[in-house]
Amino acid sequence: MTDDAARRRTSRPWAEGALLALTTLTVAPVRAARVDRATAGVAMSLAPGVGLVLGGVLAVEAAVLRRLFPTVIGAVLVAAVVVASAALLTRAMHLDGLADTVDGLGSYGDPERALAVMAAPDVGAFGVAAIALTLLVDVAALAVSIAGGHGGSALVLAVATGRLALPFACTPRTPAARPTGLGAAVAGTTSVRGAGVGALLVVVAGGLLRSSEGAGVGGGLVRAAIAVVLGLGVAHLVRWHAVRRLGGITGDVLGALVEVATLVALVALAGSAPRR
Repeated sequence: MTDDAARRRTSRPWAEGALLALTTLTVAPVRAARVDRATAGVAMSLAPGVGLVLGGVLAVEAAVLRRLFPTVIGAVLVAAVVVASAALLTRAMHLDGLADTVDGLGSYGDPERALAVMAAPDVGAFGVAAIALTLLVDVAALAVSIAGGHGGSALVLAVATGRLALPFACTPRTPAARPTGLGAAVAGTTSVRGAGVGALLVVVAGGLLRSSEGAGVGGGLVRAAIAVVLGLGVAHLVRWHAVRRLGGITGDVLGALVEVATLVALVALAGSAPRR
């Protein structure tokens, strides 16, 4: 192998991992030519960055719609449209994972039974309720932030926090529930240090954005940190329960973690919105 070929081989996981992150987490029409554990680990590590970009797109949409619907009721409409757009831009993959995970964990069967329920094509009552309640709370929390003038930072922070749950869920101590599938491809591929760096970047980016909306630099960083810590904390509890019940993580569990962390961050940021 020539030196040029060796360099291309060494650098390719990052390029292919970036493409894999986009195609896995969004509807972007790109495909990674190489899919293995190396590229999967890169994709999970870059997931928070994808979340920042996706959150930024949604924040722009919210700002445009808010000019058209400036009333308090308009904030609810804007929030509903933006949450629907988020589902479309991610092919509703994470909502599907949430529904399957809740159905599996709610079956109260052994791990094999729970995994079989999760793999079934239909959605049970638990799953339907989980999707409905999640969307309801997402819209309500986002509407509060939009009405308070902090919808943009709330979207960027919450969406990025949801994707930040992925590298934390794929550290070496987290096993896969199945020998194949997305969970097996990404389990153990990230590092706690790398995930921590991603968390710091999300807090700084979100905090600065929040400060630009009038919270001040210190206040913005504190509120961003609280939202990220709470979102990741609840996602960690869900991951712990899933590993205990299923024996590890699956692609569905990862999707559920994204939705849970996003929801908790949205609620935390809505609670910190000043009254007007």
